[in-house]
Amino acid sequence: MTSRPVLYSFRRCPYAMRARLALSVSGLMVELREVVLRDKPPAMLEASPKGTVPVLVAGDRVIEESDEIMFWALRQSDPENWLQPWRENRPAVEALIVENDGPFKRHLDRYKYPVRYPEENIVAEEQRDAALEILAGWDSLIGRGGWLFGEEVSVADMALLPFVRQYAHVDKDWFDARPIPGVKAWLERFLASDRFRAIMQKFDQWQEGTKGVTFPP
Repeated sequence: MTSRPVLYSFRRCPYAMRARLALSVSGLMVELREVVLRDKPPAMLEASPKGTVPVLVAGDRVIEESDEIMFWALRQSDPENWLQPWRENRPAVEALIVENDGPFKRHLDRYKYPVRYPEENIVAEEQRDAALEILAGWDSLIGRGGWLFGEEVSVADMALLPFVRQYAHVDKDWFDARPIPGVKAWLERFLASDRFRAIMQKFDQWQEGTKGVTFPP
């Protein structure tokens, strides 16, 4: 019997969230191993010495990038057609993911964790406002149909939303007062969805030498 792929994950990490979202919708079964980042298991570090989550181990293949895990899963099974916009306009979808993973994530980290960058003399509010400018651009896209590429959810939405969630939660009252109605409604739909609740189920820390949990549950 072929063993299932193994996913090393951390529940609150937005990169791991996006991987779990794609695996969840695909229906592909994996063995999920919940990691505590201050206590990384040797098996994960052996597979991926850089020590970040998520990591997917599928046979001899190790996938260390969350967006690659998303596409790995969805290319095998895509029952809700999350890849349709990517097939129709691949550069636009990939540009949004690059914008999220590059400038938006950079501003988000410096807004949420300014003390981590003492050499940069961070002003958190400047980083917050720079990220908001990016969100305003996404807001105009969402206003056309409720999602980034029209009226149906896509891989782009699910690649970005975990990071928007993190941004909003730094100061929820401030975020709620911003004039980005499309983004706010988009985020609320995501947070209220069965899909989000399913991938945010809590699991105990995986222990070396034991089986992980079957995911999706």
